[in-house]
Amino acid sequence: MPDSTTQHPTTSAAGQGGGGRFDALVIGAGFSGLYQLHCLRDRLGLSVRVLEAAEGVGGTWYWNRYPGARCDSESHSYCYSFSKELLEEWEWSERYPGQAEILRYLNHVADRFDLRRDIRFGARVVSAEWDETAELWRVVTQSGERYAARFLITAVGCLSAANIPDIPGLEDFRGRWYHTGQWPHEGVDFTGKRVGMIGTGSTGIQAAPVIAEAAAHLTVFQRTANYSIPARNAPLTPEFKRYVREHHAEIRRVMHATPNGHPFYIEDRSVFDVTPEERRAIYEVAWQRGGLQFRATFRDLLVDKAANDTAAEFIRGKIREVVKNPATAAVLSDIDHPFAAKRPPIDTNYFETFNRDNVTLVNLRATPIECITPRGIRTRDGTEYALDAIVFATGFDAMTGPLLRMDIRGRDGLPLREAWRAGPQTYLGLQAAGFPNLFTITGPGSPSVLCNMPVPIEQHVEWITDCIAHLRSRGLTRIEATPEAVDRWVAHANDAANASLLPTVPHSWYLGANVPGKPRVFMPYAGGMARYRAICAEVAARGYEGFTLGG
Repeated sequence: MPDSTTQHPTTSAAGQGGGGRFDALVIGAGFSGLYQLHCLRDRLGLSVRVLEAAEGVGGTWYWNRYPGARCDSESHSYCYSFSKELLEEWEWSERYPGQAEILRYLNHVADRFDLRRDIRFGARVVSAEWDETAELWRVVTQSGERYAARFLITAVGCLSAANIPDIPGLEDFRGRWYHTGQWPHEGVDFTGKRVGMIGTGSTGIQAAPVIAEAAAHLTVFQRTANYSIPARNAPLTPEFKRYVREHHAEIRRVMHATPNGHPFYIEDRSVFDVTPEERRAIYEVAWQRGGLQFRATFRDLLVDKAANDTAAEFIRGKIREVVKNPATAAVLSDIDHPFAAKRPPIDTNYFETFNRDNVTLVNLRATPIECITPRGIRTRDGTEYALDAIVFATGFDAMTGPLLRMDIRGRDGLPLREAWRAGPQTYLGLQAAGFPNLFTITGPGSPSVLCNMPVPIEQHVEWITDCIAHLRSRGLTRIEATPEAVDRWVAHANDAANASLLPTVPHSWYLGANVPGKPRVFMPYAGGMARYRAICAEVAARGYEGFTLGG
């Protein structure tokens, strides 16, 4: 039961009551925030308020409405698994769900579990400060509403703080410009327009084919060439839908047993266990199947550079086969990092798009952008590309950005941005020393972005819920990671990353390299989701070892 001192403000059905004191505050109403609200309110009986900057639920999928926006996890795994009834009543339409379908799903979840009444929409958090005397977090929104709660839980997502590059002249551009992570909800009509797109990561790879179909001309500005595997997206067959309905528990067991939380196992073989001919045949089958399962063909692709080279060269060869212009194909296949050492995109007709007459590729390594002009973009060789619209597919200030853009202050007023000046320092990705009762769902130092996201989200939410229940059952009011536990975890996370090829890419957003001035630290935990889950369970079983409990 809630603390007897807790006040329970009366709220409207839409969760529009502003301010007040609660047992817990949750920031964000995406996958993480919705489930955290359900667990704390409906399982523990706590008073909870979710503060959401948007005017609706969905988190990432509320904001990311760019052309071609689609999940790279298969639909039957990109959903909650905590409710058998929810699994049975929702039916996905495609192998890889699009943004609109995922948003419909999250709205269905919000309605089914009556979550909206405890969500405050249009409430962007600007500051949160720990009150040591009262043992409360005091939170202020952009509109000046003030909240207080014993526990503060950030569910802000890993990829929600848009990264807009500082290119001179943007303010002088006479056309319209957009960031894929802040897309107008009314959509954008590119019909007859000359469009420039900057960025060829996962987002750009999804957006380019769709924009090219509508635009008079699309100019793609590529700094870093990228691998991509065809998604082979298609409607789900009745047979597959039936299989999913009948095997929910088995699918969940597989997701919980694999390093990345996907519903398939990594093959138990090494690249050089087979002949070159056998290896090519294996890659060919995986290429035709499509999707992220390509990287599961061999167990050593991310730990052995020579093994990785075989996959990398296979994909480069496929790019050269697909793209008809040899010069364009050479630029697209001039990839400078191991396969899957950066987030590996999947696509629908991305490389085929460069065979269109209305698409041009600009190699920014050869001719970097000098400035944006009133008429378009000028590169260093003096070429000016006339444009009516610019699309920034430049990603996010990942993992730490959404947290540091709020002014979070812990004990003695310590700012989180100061505590993380040299890079994020957490214990299990769940807490930072000096910040009592602050939990970070899928925070830096957890597997998060290396996984099929609902899997680490559910694990974190359930761990946090069990932790708070443990405290309350013992009459305790606070929990905080110790500095020693943080140091040990950071060292362990670094060891896990360094055992792989992941930190070898100097321009990866996993290291924050896409944001000028950001510390170069490998942020996610690379030891695998199954291993991480076991570690977290053991920490809890040992009385929350590495945390100080009290109050």
